[in-house]
Amino acid sequence: QRLLFGISTLRRTMLASMMHASCSTTVVAMQGKRSQFNGASVQSRPVVMPTAQRRGDLQVRAARVAGVEIPNNKRCETALTYVYGIGPTSAKAIMAATALENKRLREFSEEELTTLREEVEKYNIEGELRRTINMNIKRLKEIQCHRGKRHINNLPVRGQRTKTNARTRKGKTKTVAGKKK
Repeated sequence: QRLLFGISTLRRTMLASMMHASCSTTVVAMQGKRSQFNGASVQSRPVVMPTAQRRGDLQVRAARVAGVEIPNNKRCETALTYVYGIGPTSAKAIMAATALENKRLREFSEEELTTLREEVEKYNIEGELRRTINMNIKRLKEIQCHRGKRHINNLPVRGQRTKTNARTRKGKTKTVAGKKK
């Protein structure tokens, strides 16, 4: 444990904010010495500052659901939306089906996480959903329907205008030379 003496209040707050909150803590004692700012005296009060975490300590920062690490510090309904294919509506449906309370994921027990995982597995999500979407687009391209041709030419598929706008699909503007007289 190190003791830091004579550090200004500003520096102490900066140091405290830079240290990680979940680490173990060390008390830092302050002497009534002068700081470099306007000759003001520094308060003589102990400050609690975290020390660096050891390598061997195990810390769970994210729960794994459907092959995706979803954040522990968010509420379950919000955290489920981190999975591709689950939006706010699906997340609410999953929570209703499992009858779980919408609390932070770090507060969930292992049994609750297991029931959540089982319910999420019933949905078409992540790689399976991406594969399905790509197969549908590939099929449209192969049968040469209007939507398939629009996909091939990188143009909007759902009937949007292309004279102006549609820059997301078309890319950056390509200047065409004007007509000469």
